[in-house]
Amino acid sequence: MDALAIRNLTYEVPEKKILKNINMSVPAGALMAIMGQSGCGKTSLLKCIAGLARPSSGQIEIDGTDIVGLSESEIDQIRLKMGLVFQYAALFDSLNVYDNVSFGLKHHKQIDKKSVANIVAERLEDVGMSGTEKLFPSQLSGGMQKRVGLARALAMEPSLLLYDEPTSGLDPVIARNIDDLIVETKGRHKVTSIIVSHDIRSIFRIADFIGMMVDGELIAFLNPRKRRCRSLPFDPWGRETRKLRKIPIPTAWRPLPAS
Repeated sequence: MDALAIRNLTYEVPEKKILKNINMSVPAGALMAIMGQSGCGKTSLLKCIAGLARPSSGQIEIDGTDIVGLSESEIDQIRLKMGLVFQYAALFDSLNVYDNVSFGLKHHKQIDKKSVANIVAERLEDVGMSGTEKLFPSQLSGGMQKRVGLARALAMEPSLLLYDEPTSGLDPVIARNIDDLIVETKGRHKVTSIIVSHDIRSIFRIADFIGMMVDGELIAFLNPRKRRCRSLPFDPWGRETRKLRKIPIPTAWRPLPAS
């Protein structure tokens, strides 16, 4: 079973269609990146997957459950399987690192304080932030905040991790460290990962497969580990994409047919 399957997804706001007939599927444990310029609909797609935006039509199946049309309380139960790493970490400024990472555990899991402390310590160790429990977000660098945001997402033991521009605003060295951490997290925790980004070099470094989005449409799927393509339907990103060569996509990664 695919961890995520999207069929005929459309998302509209008054006078504008944001997402146009999106079809894609992601097998469990894979790292799928959605690449495109700012404003092309990447984050809107992520919000629809997370249940933070209501699609106008179509299906979004997470572990076989279609979340489109579910009530807010039903979606809340599905969200317990997800971890969302926000573009700017979105830590609570008034809470220290320990309370940020343990926030979901305290509100959604019925476990004792010792177990919470053990989970927080393990997740902070996973992201290289051991010993920072008493620090506040204002005392952390941008890269450190993103690591804590990932630790908070992992604390709930999600099966699906969603990343919104994880390297945005970071210098090249820190961005590379975040890339490495995303790959390590995928391998260590066996989670399915969806990343949206306009950072081409980052995506080609870490993704198993890539979907290219332009103006709310997925125009191509690529495998960065194999051949590079000679041409694309069109070239919205200039020389970087002209380096690619079109490749056949395995059946599991092709857009799902319209039903």
